[in-house]
Amino acid sequence: MATAQNSQPRFTLQRRRQAVQFFVEPLSQEIEIKMMLIPLGVFLMGSPEDELERQDREGPQHEVRVSSFFMGKYPVTQAQWRFVAALPEVKQKLELEPSGFKGDNHPVERVSWFDSVEFCARLSAHTGREYRLPSEAEWEYACRAGTTTPFHFGKTITADLANYRGTDNEKYKWSGSYGRGPKGEHRRETTPVDHFGVANAFGLCDMHGNVFEWCADHWHGNYEGAPTDGSAWLSDNENDNYHLALRGGSWDALPRACRSASRFDDSPSDRNDLIGFRVVCSAPSTLPCES
Repeated sequence: MATAQNSQPRFTLQRRRQAVQFFVEPLSQEIEIKMMLIPLGVFLMGSPEDELERQDREGPQHEVRVSSFFMGKYPVTQAQWRFVAALPEVKQKLELEPSGFKGDNHPVERVSWFDSVEFCARLSAHTGREYRLPSEAEWEYACRAGTTTPFHFGKTITADLANYRGTDNEKYKWSGSYGRGPKGEHRRETTPVDHFGVANAFGLCDMHGNVFEWCADHWHGNYEGAPTDGSAWLSDNENDNYHLALRGGSWDALPRACRSASRFDDSPSDRNDLIGFRVVCSAPSTLPCES
C-alpha cells in the first residue's frame, strides 16, 4: 500500500547562455563597475490585477517606452562605495564604512537617498560620464528583461535563487513562500553580489532580494498620471515629508515584496541595513564588450 508523503513542490532552474553587451568602468586596478546594456523597448509597467498578492500601488498597468541605457550588473558594493566615498566631495560628506554587514563584495547599505545621489555625483566627476539613480520605469523594465511573470525567473521564488525572508512568521501570519513555491531559509544578512550565479536576460543579478534599491522617483500612491517615456516621476510640491521609491525587496523582505512590480517608499534621509542602490548611465563613447 502506497503512503502519501508530505513534500513541497520542487523547482528546477533552466540555465541558458545568452550574449549580453556591457562596458567596464575601472575605478582602480582592483575595483570596477560592470555596466550592462539595457536595450530600448516597450513594456507593461505594474502588475496585472490577477497577480498573486498584488497591491493597488502597482497599478494601473500601463505601457511605457524606455530608451536604451546602461545599468550596474550588481547593486553598488562596499568596495566600490569605499573608493567613490574617498573622492572629492560634491555636495555632502559620505561615510567610508556605513554598512552593518561587512564585506567588500556585499552590497553597501545604510545609505540614504541623498548619499546615493552624492555617490553618483562623485562617480560622474571622476569618470566624466553622467551617472544617476534609475527611474522606477527603468528599474522595472531592466528587472523584467522581457518577462511578464512575478519574477524574472518565473512564477515563484526560492531561497536558492535569491536572498529574502523564506520562513513563516506565525505571529504575523507571514508566509515564507510565494504561490506554489517552497519555503526557504532566512539568512538574516546580505549575501555577496552574484552569490546565486543567476542573471536575467539583460545580464543583471540580485534584482530580487538582498537589498532594496533607491530610485529617482518621488513617491506616488499609484500610476494614475505616470509618465510613459521611462523618465523619473517627480513632484512639483516637494516638501520636508516627501518620500522616494524603493524597488527589489531585501534579505528581510517577504517573497511577495521581491516581485518585479512590487514597490515601496521611504524618507530620502533614512539609512538602514535593508537599503542599497545601483547606478545607471547613458551610452559610453566606446563600444561595449560582449559575453
